[in-house]
Amino acid sequence: MVTKAEVGRRGEDIAVNYLRRNGFLICATNWRQGRYEIDIVAQKSGMVHFIEVKTRGINSLATPEQAVTKTKIAALHRAASAYLAQYRVVGEVQFDLIAVDLFPDDTSDVRFVENIAEFGW
Repeated sequence: MVTKAEVGRRGEDIAVNYLRRNGFLICATNWRQGRYEIDIVAQKSGMVHFIEVKTRGINSLATPEQAVTKTKIAALHRAASAYLAQYRVVGEVQFDLIAVDLFPDDTSDVRFVENIAEFGW
Protein backbone atom coordinates (compact mmCIF):
# COMPACT_ATOMS: atom_id res chain seq x y z
CA MET A 1 0.00 0.00 0.00
CA VAL A 2 1.42 3.36 -1.06
CA THR A 3 1.09 6.17 1.47
CA LYS A 4 -0.16 9.67 0.73
CA ALA A 5 3.33 11.02 1.50
CA GLU A 6 4.89 8.61 -1.02
CA VAL A 7 2.40 9.66 -3.70
CA GLY A 8 3.20 13.31 -2.97
CA ARG A 9 6.97 12.76 -3.16
CA ARG A 10 6.59 10.87 -6.44
CA GLY A 11 4.52 13.70 -7.87
CA GLU A 12 7.04 16.32 -6.79
CA ASP A 13 9.91 14.32 -8.36
CA ILE A 14 7.94 14.10 -11.61
CA ALA A 15 7.21 17.85 -11.43
CA VAL A 16 10.88 18.78 -10.90
CA ASN A 17 11.92 16.60 -13.85
CA TYR A 18 9.20 18.18 -16.01
CA LEU A 19 10.35 21.69 -15.11
CA ARG A 20 14.02 20.93 -15.79
CA ARG A 21 13.15 19.43 -19.18
CA ASN A 22 11.29 22.64 -19.98
CA GLY A 23 14.13 25.03 -19.13
CA PHE A 24 13.36 25.98 -15.53
CA LEU A 25 16.07 26.47 -12.92
CA ILE A 26 15.00 24.83 -9.66
CA CYS A 27 15.76 27.19 -6.76
CA ALA A 28 14.14 25.22 -3.93
CA THR A 29 12.00 22.18 -3.28
CA ASN A 30 9.86 21.70 -0.20
CA TRP A 31 10.91 25.10 1.14
CA ARG A 32 9.68 25.68 4.67
CA GLN A 33 9.71 28.53 7.13
CA GLY A 34 7.65 27.94 10.23
CA ARG A 35 4.21 26.89 9.05
CA TYR A 36 4.80 28.17 5.51
CA GLU A 37 5.62 25.71 2.74
CA ILE A 38 6.22 25.92 -1.00
CA ASP A 39 6.53 22.76 -3.08
CA ILE A 40 8.83 24.19 -5.76
CA VAL A 41 10.43 27.57 -6.37
CA ALA A 42 11.81 27.87 -9.89
CA GLN A 43 13.02 30.54 -12.28
CA LYS A 44 12.71 30.94 -16.02
CA SER A 45 13.23 34.00 -18.20
CA GLY A 46 13.53 36.33 -15.21
CA MET A 47 10.27 35.14 -13.63
CA VAL A 48 10.11 33.54 -10.19
CA HIS A 49 7.58 30.70 -10.17
CA PHE A 50 6.01 29.49 -6.95
CA ILE A 51 4.67 26.09 -7.88
CA GLU A 52 2.11 23.99 -6.04
CA VAL A 53 2.23 20.30 -6.92
CA LYS A 54 -0.91 18.21 -6.59
CA THR A 55 -0.74 14.49 -7.28
CA ARG A 56 -3.56 12.01 -7.52
CA GLY A 57 -3.84 8.33 -8.24
CA ILE A 58 -6.19 7.12 -10.93
CA ASN A 59 -8.82 6.11 -8.36
CA SER A 60 -9.04 9.55 -6.79
CA LEU A 61 -12.47 11.15 -6.73
CA ALA A 62 -11.12 14.64 -7.43
CA THR A 63 -8.62 15.98 -9.94
CA PRO A 64 -5.41 17.62 -8.75
CA GLU A 65 -6.75 20.94 -10.00
CA GLN A 66 -9.79 20.63 -7.74
CA ALA A 67 -7.50 20.40 -4.70
CA VAL A 68 -6.35 24.01 -5.12
CA THR A 69 -8.76 25.91 -2.91
CA LYS A 70 -8.97 29.57 -1.88
CA THR A 71 -7.45 28.54 1.45
CA LYS A 72 -4.51 26.88 -0.32
CA ILE A 73 -3.99 29.96 -2.51
CA ALA A 74 -3.97 32.21 0.57
CA ALA A 75 -1.39 29.93 2.24
CA LEU A 76 0.73 29.99 -0.92
CA HIS A 77 0.62 33.80 -0.93
CA ARG A 78 1.81 33.95 2.69
CA ALA A 79 4.58 31.44 2.00
CA ALA A 80 5.71 33.31 -1.13
CA SER A 81 5.84 36.58 0.79
CA ALA A 82 8.02 34.93 3.44
CA TYR A 83 10.30 33.43 0.77
CA LEU A 84 10.66 36.76 -1.03
CA ALA A 85 11.48 38.54 2.24
CA GLN A 86 14.01 35.90 3.34
CA TYR A 87 15.91 35.85 0.04
CA ARG A 88 15.25 39.49 -0.96
CA VAL A 89 14.04 38.36 -4.36
CA VAL A 90 13.15 41.15 -6.75
CA GLY A 91 11.31 40.68 -9.99
CA GLU A 92 8.17 39.24 -11.47
CA VAL A 93 6.37 36.51 -9.56
CA GLN A 94 3.94 33.90 -10.81
CA PHE A 95 1.90 31.20 -9.07
CA ASP A 96 1.57 27.95 -10.99
CA LEU A 97 0.26 24.44 -10.50
CA ILE A 98 1.66 21.17 -11.68
CA ALA A 99 -1.06 18.53 -11.67
CA VAL A 100 0.15 14.94 -11.77
CA ASP A 101 -2.02 11.90 -12.37
CA LEU A 102 -0.34 8.59 -11.50
CA PHE A 103 -1.38 5.39 -13.28
CA PRO A 104 -1.03 1.78 -12.09
CA ASP A 105 1.51 0.96 -14.83
CA ASP A 106 3.90 3.54 -13.27
CA THR A 107 3.25 6.13 -15.99
CA SER A 108 1.97 9.62 -15.29
CA ASP A 109 0.24 12.56 -16.91
CA VAL A 110 1.58 16.04 -16.11
CA ARG A 111 -0.27 19.31 -16.64
CA PHE A 112 1.41 22.68 -16.07
CA VAL A 113 -1.20 25.31 -15.22
CA GLU A 114 0.21 28.83 -15.21
CA ASN A 115 -1.05 31.84 -13.26
CA ILE A 116 -3.38 30.08 -10.86
CA ALA A 117 -3.52 33.27 -8.77
CA GLU A 118 -2.40 36.88 -8.81
CA PHE A 119 0.25 37.93 -6.31
CA GLY A 120 -1.36 41.28 -5.54
CA TRP A 121 1.60 43.31 -4.39
